[in-house]
Amino acid sequence: QVQLVESGGGLVQAGGSLRLSCAASGRTFSKQAMGWFRQAPGKEREFVAAISWSGTSTYSADSVKGRFTISRDNAKNTVYLQMNSLKPEDTAVYYCAAGSPFGSSWVLVEAYDYWGQGTQVTVSS
Repeated sequence: QVQLVESGGGLVQAGGSLRLSCAASGRTFSKQAMGWFRQAPGKEREFVAAISWSGTSTYSADSVKGRFTISRDNAKNTVYLQMNSLKPEDTAVYYCAAGSPFGSSWVLVEAYDYWGQGTQVTVSS
């Protein structure tokens, strides 16, 4: 069992930066792949970024490549999402997820078993 708690969301102007954190509890965190997803009002939850359990492999959606960076610290049971050059279209609730995706399933909501409660990110123009 893994429990996830996100933090770091807030209101920022376009072009600004935020760093989201996801604190995990549970003995299996270091063996879980971690992902960040987001959901804007009226839209489906979408993949943002993911990182393998070892941290050696990362994946990002095309919409955030070059702007967002995912990382993890297994000693602290925490995964991060550094978001730079934020745009109004990045506004959404951001969710942390843990699971065992493989192949092309990294981007799929169904590939993750555990989810946090979400943190709101609002980017003003």
